[in-house]
Amino acid sequence: MKSFMKDIALAGLLALAAGGASAAVTVTYVHPETFHDLPFATWERDDMLAQVTDHFTKLGKSLPEGQDLRIEVLDFDPAGRLIPNARLGRDLRVLSGSADWPRMDLRYTVEQNGQVIKSGEAKLSDMNYQQGPHHYFDSEPLRYEKEMIDEWFEKTIAPLPRRR
Repeated sequence: MKSFMKDIALAGLLALAAGGASAAVTVTYVHPETFHDLPFATWERDDMLAQVTDHFTKLGKSLPEGQDLRIEVLDFDPAGRLIPNARLGRDLRVLSGSADWPRMDLRYTVEQNGQVIKSGEAKLSDMNYQQGPHHYFDSEPLRYEKEMIDEWFEKTIAPLPRRR
C-alpha cells in the first residue's frame, strides 16, 4: 500500500510539473528601502510590494508557453502622498491628481528556452491617472499602478486578454 501511495504522489508531482510549463515570472525589488513614498510600517510596505508582484505574476499568464519574464523594480512611487496617521494606526494615502501620479522604473528580460528574446529598461508613469476610463474598481488596491503596469505590459511584453 505504501508503494502505491508513493506512485500516486509521484504521478501527481509529475502531472503538476508538466502542467507548469507555462510562463514563469520573477520580480525582485532593488533597494526597496530607497523607493519613494512607500508606507513606513514594514508589514504595509511588504504587503504593497507583494500586491505588485502578484499583479506581474497574473500578467505573466498571458505570455506564450515556455516564455519567462524577469522584472527588477529599480524605483517605485505609488500614486498619491502618504500622510502619517497615528490615530488609525496606519498611514493615509491622499490622491490629489496633481504631481502625485504613479511612477515605476524597472528592468525586464523575456526569455524563451534560455535565450533572451526581449530586454530593456522602462520608466513607467501615468500623469493622467485619475482621468479617463478605468478597468479596476475603486475598491481595488493599487488600481492606478496596476493600470499603468497593464499599459506597459501590453505595449512592451505581450497582448492582454480582453478586459471586463
